[in-house]
Parts: sequence; C-alpha cells; structure tokens
Amino acid sequence: MAAALWSALEAAGSCRAPEALGAVRAALEAAGDPAALGKRERARLGSFLRNLAVEPEEPSDPWRSLFLEGPPDLAFCALTDAVAAPRPGWRPAAVLEVLEQFLRRGRLSALIWELCQQHAQPGSAERQDALLSRIVCLPDLVGNGLLGQSPAVFFPQHYFPLLGDALLQVLHNVSSSLRGGLDCSVSFVSQILGKVCIHGRQKEILSILVPHLTDLTKSDCIWQRICWRLVECVPDRWMEAVVLGFVQKAPGADVLSRLLGNLVVKNKKAQFVVTQKMLLLQYGYTTAVLQNLLGYLSLDSLRRALMIKVLQELLETWGSSSAVKHSPVEQQQYISKAILICLSHLKEPEIESCRQELLMSMMEGVKCHLDSSLPQIRRLGMIVAESISSRITTDGPVLKFQYEEDDEARELKSLLVQAPPLGVLPDLPDNNRNENAEAALPAASESNGKSPTETTHVMPDEDSDAELDSDDDLVPYDMSEDKELKKTKAPVYIRDCIEVLTGSEDLDKWEEAVKALESLVRKNPVAAREVSVELAKILLHLEEKTCLEGFAELRQKAQVAVLTTDPIPVAQYLTSQFYSLNYSLRQRMDILDVLVLAAQELSCPKDHGKTKHSGAQNPRIQLLPESGSSKDWRRIVDERIKSKTRRFAKGQPQVERPSGPNEFNSLAGHFFFPLIQNFDRPLATFDLLGEDHFVLGRLVHTLAVLMYLAVNTVAVTAMGKALLEFVWALRFHTDSYVRQGLLSCVSSILHSVPAERLLQDVTEELLETRLWLEDVVEKDPDGDCRRLALQNLLLMENLKKKLETVPS
Repeated sequence: MAAALWSALEAAGSCRAPEALGAVRAALEAAGDPAALGKRERARLGSFLRNLAVEPEEPSDPWRSLFLEGPPDLAFCALTDAVAAPRPGWRPAAVLEVLEQFLRRGRLSALIWELCQQHAQPGSAERQDALLSRIVCLPDLVGNGLLGQSPAVFFPQHYFPLLGDALLQVLHNVSSSLRGGLDCSVSFVSQILGKVCIHGRQKEILSILVPHLTDLTKSDCIWQRICWRLVECVPDRWMEAVVLGFVQKAPGADVLSRLLGNLVVKNKKAQFVVTQKMLLLQYGYTTAVLQNLLGYLSLDSLRRALMIKVLQELLETWGSSSAVKHSPVEQQQYISKAILICLSHLKEPEIESCRQELLMSMMEGVKCHLDSSLPQIRRLGMIVAESISSRITTDGPVLKFQYEEDDEARELKSLLVQAPPLGVLPDLPDNNRNENAEAALPAASESNGKSPTETTHVMPDEDSDAELDSDDDLVPYDMSEDKELKKTKAPVYIRDCIEVLTGSEDLDKWEEAVKALESLVRKNPVAAREVSVELAKILLHLEEKTCLEGFAELRQKAQVAVLTTDPIPVAQYLTSQFYSLNYSLRQRMDILDVLVLAAQELSCPKDHGKTKHSGAQNPRIQLLPESGSSKDWRRIVDERIKSKTRRFAKGQPQVERPSGPNEFNSLAGHFFFPLIQNFDRPLATFDLLGEDHFVLGRLVHTLAVLMYLAVNTVAVTAMGKALLEFVWALRFHTDSYVRQGLLSCVSSILHSVPAERLLQDVTEELLETRLWLEDVVEKDPDGDCRRLALQNLLLMENLKKKLETVPS
C-alpha cells in the first residue's frame, strides 16, 4: 500500500491533472489509517500537499478532497503554511474555503483525536508542538496573511467556539475509549485549552466547555475523572489562566468542585492562584466569584484545611495597620467579603479550635479600622468585627456598633449566611413543617372535621360583641397643626441667654436659650459684638444637658452667627484655641467646621439692597377686590405686549443674581494663617503628625476650602505660597484622607491664585508639584487620590495653554 501511494505521488508530482490527484486519493483510501503511513511516506505526502496548496491553477474537486479526506495533520499544516506565507499568483479564496470546510466538517477534532491516540508513539511530542501554535493562533495567521481581510469564521469570537466544540468532541471520544478499555491521553487537549486561556480567550472557549461538562459530570464518575485529568495536565505556565477561567465561568461552588476536583491539593501552582493570588494579591473579582472560590475549598475535607489557612491569612491582612493605610478601599472591601464568606462556611468544631485566634484577630483588626480617617474603612471594620463576634460568641452579648445601614452593609451581612446550592430551595425540617401546618389550621376545622379549604372562620358571640364595642372605627383628630404649649418664654436679649447658658439650672430656660441664640445674634449685631468672644467661648464649651433635638446643629449655627457678626476677634480666638491644650478632638473639629461655614457665608454676596427696594414698592393700602382700580395694570400691559411680540427664539429666563462686596476679602488671612502655622508642634494631648491624623485630614480639607473661597482677595498669593509649602511638607503622608486633602489644596491654589502670579512667585514649586502629581497618578494605591492628581495635572495644562494664548 505504501508503494502504491509513493508511485501515485511521483506521478502526480509531474502532472497535476485531476486524474493524477484522484489516483493519490485512491491510494490514500487503500492505505487505510493515516497513522499506518511510514515516516518517509508522511514527509513525501506533506511536501506534496504544501506544493498543491499554493498552485495558481483553478482547484478541482479531487484537489479539495485531498485536504478534506487526507491525513488531517498534514492537510492542516499545508493549508496554514499557504496562508501564513503566500506566494505570488496563489488563490487565497480557494485555500480559505477549504480551510473553513476543514473546520466545519470536524476535521480539526479528528486531528486532535489522532494525536491523543498516538501520545505514546515516538515523535508525538514534536508533532504536538508543531500543531499547537497553528491551532491556537489560526485567527492571527489568517489575519496577518490576508492583511486583516480574513473571513468572519476566522474572527476570534467565531473561531474559538468552533475549537471548543472540537475539544468537546475529542473528550466524548476519550470517554468512549475509556469505557471500551482502550488507552488514550488528554494532555494535548489540556495544552490547547491552556494556550487558548493564556491568550485571553477563556470566555469564548469555556462558554462552550463549561455548560456541557457541568451536565456530563452530574452523575458520571468517568466524566468527572476526565475533567480532573483535563485540568491537571495543563502546564504550570498556563495553569493560572485556566483556573481563573473555570472559577469565573462555573455557575456554583458544587459545579466547580466537580470540574476541578482536588486540583489545589495536587498542583502547587493552582494552590497559589486560588489561595493567594485571587484573594490577597488581586481584588477585581465579583462577589459571586468569591463565593465560588471559597465554597469550592469548603466542599472537601482535604480542601477545608486550605480554607482555614486562607481565613487566617485574610484576617492577618485585615488586621494589619500597614495594609489598612496603604491598600485601596476596594481591596479592603474585597478582603472583608472573603472573610465573611469563609466565616459562613466554618463548622462549630472548627470555630471551637480557632476561637482564640479569631478573637485576637478581631481585636487587632477592629482597632486598625477604627483608627482610619475614611468612613468606609471604619464601617468595614465594624461589620466584620460584628460578624466574627456573632460566630465565636456562644454565651453573652455580641459586639454591636452604630453605623448607617445601606445596601452595601446589608450585602456584607448577607454573606455571613451561606447561600443554598443552585436549584435547591431552602426547606423546613419535617417536624417543623408539620408543626407549622398544624398551627396554621383553624380550631374550627378540628371540631367540624373539615378540610382546610372548606373551613370558614366563625366568630363567637362574645368576640362579635367586643368588635362592635371597639373604638377602632372612630376617626382620630387631626393634630398636625397643634403646637406644644411653652412653659417658659424665650429670652429676648443676648445677655439673658449668656446668664441662662452659664448659670441657670432651669432646663426649659436652657433649651429656649439655645434655640433663640442664633436669631438674637443676627438681629442685634451691635450687642453681639460687645460679647462676641465670650459667646464664642461659651458655645465652644457648651455641652448638651437635655435630649434637645438638633442640639449640635443649633449650637453650630449660633457659633457661625457669632463669627460672621464679629469676624476678626472671634476668628483669632477660635484659631488660637485650635492648638491649645485640654480640648477634645471633637471640639477642634467643631472649630474647623465653624470656620468653613462662616467663610462661606462671608464670601457670598447678600441681597440686602434688593430686598429693601422690592419691599418699598409694595403698596401700603390694600384695595378692595371689587374696585375697578384693583386691576393689576402692569400685568395686563405685559401680557398685551407679549401677545403682540414676535420672538424667533426664547432662552432661559435670566435671573438677576445678588451682588455685593465680598466680606471675606479682608478676613481671609485671619482665618487661614493661624491654622497653618503650628501644625508641626506636638502638644501633650494633641499630635497632628502622629496619632491624630484624622484631625490633620480635616485641617487640610479646611485649608483647601478657605483657599478656594479666597479667590480675588488681596492675600490670595501669599496664602497660595504658604499652602504650597504646607502641601510639600506632607505630600508623603501615609493616610489617604490626608493625601486627598493635600490634592484638594493644590486644586484650590490653581483655581484661586492668578496664573501670572503662580509663574512669577512659585515657578520651581509648581514644577516639583507637577512631578509629584505624576507620581501620585502612577503609584498611589487610593483611587480618589489618583483621580484628584489627574484633575490637577489637567488644570495645570489648561493654565499653561491659557497663558500661551494671551498676547505678551
């Protein structure tokens, strides 16, 4: 047979007529299995097919049949060589047509199956290496050979699903072979799968493989072994991409367990990916992926030890103060979710064995999180600590915090409850179900022997009389307009308020004084200026004596009123007290809030003149409705003019904005400079550069707001220069909240200080700041810091363009 094939190839080599090609085809059919061909015949046939693929003549049916019915590996190599290195005069349409038919007729699966059967033969490894890149990179080969004009079937989104179908057919052949007692290998299928996944095409190929394998492995142990062997044979350099693809595509942890088996126990690379990389080094996966991953670890006794080890490492990271400071908020949310999912899978004996470790980790972690300046981080620490406490506390009260319950908090808490597997509905135990069913039946059905559907509710006579005598039908009085009767009158003088707030024991008078103080200060500015500093001192130290609703807001409004009424002495007092001894952090932050609110009020123009003018136009005498002069003549005239006026376009109504002097112009320095000058001097009870970094963050944000409000003021250039030096001194602060405030300061400087003054006075500082901003954009772990730095770079670029366009 080999001699007949050889002679047919020799004859066809000199004459490419259809008859000669038919003779080669007949010799191949007579030879039977292509695997029976010798090495010499295979080399001769491969050379013949490569020459045939680049022939310029019009192809015939025997020409096509040689590629579609001959040895699949030789035909595939010849066709791909012709596409990858086209010669002058060749016919690409014919070659691509045959290559497409090669894919659609299942010849690719035949090629892969042939190599799976010949895995033990000499030279099979070399053949696999030669074909692996051609199979996986076929879309790239066709696209490069045709300069991007490839047919749609060779697009990646269409080709890789076809390749997935071919691999699935090969796995069916493997299953049939194993059931028949024959030996075969899936290593070549594993190599194809691994290389496709490492090229970033997990979605296309696994969308075909995973649903079919999920159904096939439900009750078939042979298919489960095939899947396990499929992923175990993936080379280590491609293992990560395959494992990630399966974890993301599996519809549940039980499915992932059937598909991967104990891969993480047998393969160190897979174990590193699952227990380290996906949980501690990366954080971009969804909650469903986390539940798949950790649920997979919990479903087998060999893998549960890894889950407990993962929980310990997660808690160690969660409780690390360095990780809390330098990790993005998104990563800390991701780690918190992983911890809660692990806790949901722990059993009582496992909790008992590591109860003390969990308690220590909880105490360390919650301290680190509560020390953070970011509200999201603090709330994450509270939720995780509550969850750990609820699992490890057997008797006694559990840990409870007060925080805002929103969708994110509810989602985190729901992770502590283990979700049932897909397709399984949570059900009650039989005894509970029977008890509930019996309790649901009315008593009348037991006495009358009726079924539940026939039972009617019969009210006894006593109940009927009681219902008739009830007051439920009475309509309640409308008390929405009622006002509480005051026992004491509100004070009418500011000094009366001072006496009540400092010495009176009457709580009702004290409440009325707190409520009335703001309005009294604004109505009597002259009297308020006489005692402004005393009032500021009283309000700064004022503590709540009763459960007065809105006490903090009332106190703050009164402080703002005092500061805006007499700005310079009160601002000097408050800024000096900010760095004084024996003040709580709350009082220092209250000072900052009051300064910001007062600066905002002073910088906004007031509409006093317009209000008085409009009030003077109102008529003092009210006319009777029946009088003829009561008609609003101005409105009637305006309507007539409007009806007779032709308008081609109508824009938005122009609302006249109030205008007036900026009172903050001469006061900005009194608010700003005292705050910025003593930040680096630690006190016995106050260390801004140490543990009180949260107050430092509030101070930095306050300075940014004051700088923003100082636009067009006299002192804005000096303020900008001082603030830029302040920013430069703290630019490497470890707290992200402080860094966000520093970047906001840079934005305020660029907005408020004139560009010409910036370039003249702080040129070198601006260049250094630009380099720092570029470094923040590239390396800062906090997303908000990166966003603010990028905005500042854009602001600098806009200022540069603006200055270039201005004529010199």
